[in-house]
Amino acid sequence: MKILITGNMGYVGPGVVSQLRESYPDAELIGFDTGFFAHCLTNSPFLPEVKLNQQIIGDVRNFNPDILNGVDAIVYLAAISNDPMGNRFEEVTMDINYKSAIELAKAGKNKGVKSFVFASSCSVYGEADDFAKVETDRLNPLTAYARSKIAAEQDLEKIAATDFSVTCLRFATACGFSKRLRLDLVINDFVAGAVTSKRIDILSDGTPWRPLINVLDMARAIDWAVSRENENGGNFLAVNTGSNEWNYQVKELAEVVAEVVDGCKVSVNPDAPPDKRSYKVNFDLFKKLAPNHQPVFQLKPTIAALVENFTEMGFDDANFRESALIRLNVISKLIQQKVLNDSLNWIWK
Repeated sequence: MKILITGNMGYVGPGVVSQLRESYPDAELIGFDTGFFAHCLTNSPFLPEVKLNQQIIGDVRNFNPDILNGVDAIVYLAAISNDPMGNRFEEVTMDINYKSAIELAKAGKNKGVKSFVFASSCSVYGEADDFAKVETDRLNPLTAYARSKIAAEQDLEKIAATDFSVTCLRFATACGFSKRLRLDLVINDFVAGAVTSKRIDILSDGTPWRPLINVLDMARAIDWAVSRENENGGNFLAVNTGSNEWNYQVKELAEVVAEVVDGCKVSVNPDAPPDKRSYKVNFDLFKKLAPNHQPVFQLKPTIAALVENFTEMGFDDANFRESALIRLNVISKLIQQKVLNDSLNWIWK
């Protein structure tokens, strides 16, 4: 087995690499990443990439197809990974999240790759009604990030074939500790605020719904998708990936964090404009198709693990939203330092 993982040096990648190494100890694992966040290690005694056979530094927008020789499966994690970044770099978001994914999938198919796993998102449902969305419900992407994901899904469906299975995992909102932690995610942000200032200030009225998934459970789902047989879901599959028990309103999430972190106070903004990004999601199909790869992490232990790692890190930055643990800050600083241009290409003088 030979597996290529693009975007492996981000938040999700370390867990995926570790999971695939455990499941396929003799596999040849290759990472491919542009390296924006390679230095953003958190509480890790070693580089996660030591579990790879090879790490390639490169841009998916300029991919050499020869890298795919002998590859059995591609895991596409490469992405402009959240709404603030997508809003600022909308064209780049479409290029990386959508166009490059399609070009790589086509190249993989031509090279004999058998499986293509695409990290999609439940955000494609956007402003949803009060019932949990299933895969066949209407899509309502509200942001560049969400639009890029659904555009990729639609074109990947056209490429899928009996000898080239495509699995689009519509992940719930990620959370939990990683060796390259991000704090621009709702639970991670709340825990950081609780640990550093004993406060969680919800910028909305707290009513929007969010499904969540531990980042390590995302890795388990990717593990399943890599070896999924076409008989189990079809040549092309877009599946909500998470668990029904992890649908929460934002204010509920803050309250659970406050239960774990003693002395934490929660405030909401009742005068905030409505947050249209509100959706509940139904995960029954994923449970049916992947019964042995269901999420195993619960919310409170996920929060507790974040608190424990923050403590071990000596993390006490109350201004963490200005830190390198926010992905847009990292990109902005690289642009300011003139080593990255506005198209997010490295500048080598």
